[in-house]
Amino acid sequence: MKPFPSLLLLLWLGTAIGCTLNAKTAPLPLAAVPARTVFGDTLSRTEEYWRQTLTPEQFFVLREKGTERPFSGQYHAHQAQGMYHCAGCGQALFSSEAKFDSGTGWPSFFTPVSAAAVRQELDTSAGVEQVEVLCRSCGGHLGHVFADGPKPTGLRYCLNSSALAFVKR
Repeated sequence: MKPFPSLLLLLWLGTAIGCTLNAKTAPLPLAAVPARTVFGDTLSRTEEYWRQTLTPEQFFVLREKGTERPFSGQYHAHQAQGMYHCAGCGQALFSSEAKFDSGTGWPSFFTPVSAAAVRQELDTSAGVEQVEVLCRSCGGHLGHVFADGPKPTGLRYCLNSSALAFVKR
């Protein structure tokens, strides 16, 4: 495993795209997807920086918008209490209190730790319209969000384990 920046000493795993549409999946309405925005606080790093900092799987998921195989990531059935951070930059993203078993094989959450932690973009790369979830801080690809989750939000943030790093409470 390659070394991480000093801010990420406790973080070692990242997430990526992880869920696909199926007959039970309800996509979010396109009106719910904000237009792509460039944020002043977004970290700007070179490809070489990311290649030196991330593992090959993390780079594939976070920077190339890849997807890990279902049930292969270490966090899909993870039940410890704590916070899931972006494996690329350390941004706090999701609390274990919002995690649930969606049966998809990827870690699923019904809400981020704050609306400011993530951003959403329309993704048509798989030939269907999906809503991609990205880390607001570094722009890393985390996964997708669907409107078939549990209460109270009705959302399912379906993420790749390799895009996440867990810090136990």
